[in-house]
Amino acid sequence: MATSRRRRSRIATVAAAVAALALTAGLTTGCDAVGKAMDCVRTADAIADSVTELQQAVENASNDPTQLEESLTSIDKNLGEIGDQTDDADVNKAVDDLQKAVTNVRDAVKNGDETPDISPVTDAAGELTKVCTP
Repeated sequence: MATSRRRRSRIATVAAAVAALALTAGLTTGCDAVGKAMDCVRTADAIADSVTELQQAVENASNDPTQLEESLTSIDKNLGEIGDQTDDADVNKAVDDLQKAVTNVRDAVKNGDETPDISPVTDAAGELTKVCTP
């Protein structure tokens, strides 16, 4: 339980740092950077929430197996919205990589894994923060 709290805290910290860096970059550079910064802020916020939801769903899978599927569906929806909101190629690639990681978790669940390894999702979210760092 303490490990999951640390993970959630780390994800929230990463999201906040990305948002701050992205906004700072947007204020000190041209229009393209402003657009990228705003894309990254939206992305970081949605991804942090989605990864936290997924972690909670995995932790509670034995109590409510449907929560895991609902969480994956929510992440899919968030990623679709993020993809629609950005025209930045790097952000789109990072979102695509994260989508692949989510799909792998979904496949594991469909194959009967009640507690799938979500570290690829966390890693992909980390890659997204690199894209958002000016």
